Amino acid sequence: MKHRPQNDRRHSGQSSGALHGSGILNNPAGRESEMQKEFVIVHTDISRHHMQPLNGTVGESMDSHPALFVRTPENVSHPSKEGEVQIQVDATEDRSSRLGAGAQHSNSSHSRSHPRSHARTEGPAGERSEQDDREPTSSISELRYIFLWLQKSLPYVLIVCAKLVFQHALGIAVGVGLCITFLYANKIIINQVFLQERRSMLQCAWLLVFLTASTLLLYDTFRSQSLFYSLIFLHPNVDPVKFWDVLWIVGTADFILKFVCMGFKCLILLVPSSLMSFKSRGQWYMVIEEVSQFHRSLVPLPVWSWYLIGNKESDGFAIWTFGILLGLFYLMLKLLGIYGRWSNFRRVLKSLIHKQHYGTAASKLQCSDAGDICPICQTEFREPIVLICQHIFCEECISLWFNREKTCPLCRTVILDHIQAWRDGATSTHLQIY
Repeated sequence: MKHRPQNDRRHSGQSSGALHGSGILNNPAGRESEMQKEFVIVHTDISRHHMQPLNGTVGESMDSHPALFVRTPENVSHPSKEGEVQIQVDATEDRSSRLGAGAQHSNSSHSRSHPRSHARTEGPAGERSEQDDREPTSSISELRYIFLWLQKSLPYVLIVCAKLVFQHALGIAVGVGLCITFLYANKIIINQVFLQERRSMLQCAWLLVFLTASTLLLYDTFRSQSLFYSLIFLHPNVDPVKFWDVLWIVGTADFILKFVCMGFKCLILLVPSSLMSFKSRGQWYMVIEEVSQFHRSLVPLPVWSWYLIGNKESDGFAIWTFGILLGLFYLMLKLLGIYGRWSNFRRVLKSLIHKQHYGTAASKLQCSDAGDICPICQTEFREPIVLICQHIFCEECISLWFNREKTCPLCRTVILDHIQAWRDGATSTHLQIY
């Protein structure tokens, strides 16, 4: 017989007395059913114990779960009878097995409940990895917040834009019409210049009339404002001059100057080929474009100066003085830009006066050696010239090539110092606002 705890003996004695008092020991069937109930109670307590983590010591576990170490009435030595069922549980063995299972369960629960504890104890590298993981998350959340804010603000922005469009409907319609007209005319002029002798004189004349009519119609519609004054550096009849008024005056003047420039190019296209060669046309296209750009850079100067300086009587002395300072800074920046434009203008005038020769005239022997076929147009040579690399081309073909490049089409030898832009009849799409 193994040693049992004292409380087990007391519990067993009380249980035995209760069983004798109730007559259960005298009844084998009742005693058997009572023992089965006690067996179920013991196993239920053990299963509950395994479901709870064992955080304390062995002594604490015994104090907190006394029911696990209490002997059942079946362990009390009684005379064995036929049909009696006896269950003996070793307290020491059960206690050690339960302690081991509880420790394993506690370790597994601790490892599941703290999955990041090991990463945090790895040192500075682990901390940096966690910070790197948090940074993309925070940036994504900020972007999401901005997107949600824009999504909520979009209806209000549309409402304000609708109001602005309604207030300036006429100006916006005129601006869109001017832009479409410019793109259409510029494309036609480039195509007609590329066709050279096959150009359509009728289409060039129609384009000239169309540009002239568009300019006159615009100035007649807004004749009360006298917008054409800005072309000759005078103040239009707009007083006081506000920011939107300045954009309207300068933008309209810039498009009109582009129309005038394209009108002159149409006039050159209408000149017969017997009076002006293709190479000379390219020079004139370039000169007209440079003059137009120089004029367009000067037009905004007086308009922005009037706006920045303002009026001393209406704005006050302090604001008027500050406007004068801003006007001086604007004038200095503008003069620097005009000086760079003047350098380009002088170079173009020099090339017009001193005609540039790409090479010398080719002899018939040289043309026959080259096969009498131009490498660019794939037809017989027309006014052939020999470059410094000894390749032969038609003068018109090579002039068209040098509008975009400065090297030989075959061997890539550098022929020109710089590309002579605007020789193809194109007009700058840049809008000169400032």
